[in-house]
Amino acid sequence: MTPETVGPLSRLVDVGNVPPAGKHVHVHATPEECTALAKDFGLAGIEALSADFTLTSTAKGVHVVGQVKASITQICVATLEPFDSTVTEDVEVDFAEPDGMPPEPPTEMHEYEPPDEIINGKVDLGAVAAEFLALGLDPYPRKPGVDFEFKDPADEELSPFAALNAIKGKK
Repeated sequence: MTPETVGPLSRLVDVGNVPPAGKHVHVHATPEECTALAKDFGLAGIEALSADFTLTSTAKGVHVVGQVKASITQICVATLEPFDSTVTEDVEVDFAEPDGMPPEPPTEMHEYEPPDEIINGKVDLGAVAAEFLALGLDPYPRKPGVDFEFKDPADEELSPFAALNAIKGKK
C-alpha cells in the first residue's frame, strides 16, 4: 500500500495472526475524515461514520463481515434543499494475498468476484468502510415527503400546440 492509494479514511489492520475465534475491529471516523469524505462523495456533510467488522481466517486469507453506519446530509434532487439521513450498509468481503489469489474460473464474468488484496500483511478497513458508505448512497436523494411528479403534456389542456389550435379555431 502506498500513500497515494490511501483515501481520507484509512485504518490498516494486521491480519497475519487473526485468532481462531475471529477479531473484532471498530472504525470511527474523525470530524476531519468525515469532512474529507463528504467532499470526495459530493455530500453536504457527514456528521458521523462508524463501522464494526469481524475478521476470520480462511484457507486463502481473511473473511470480513460487518456493518457501516453513517449520519449524512444530502441535497434533495427535487427541491435542492439539504436534508439529514442515515446510511446502514452490510459488509462482506474476502481478502487474499496476491500470490494466493485463484485465477478466474471458467464461468461467466459476473458470477466471480475475486478477493481484495492483502498488502504487506494488512487490510485497510477504513477504505472498506468508505467504499461501502459510497455504495449505500442514493444517487438521486430526495428529501422525505418530496415527490417528483412528472406531468405528461398530453394530459394537460394546454399543450405546445394549444396556441396553434386556438388560432385555427378563430378562422
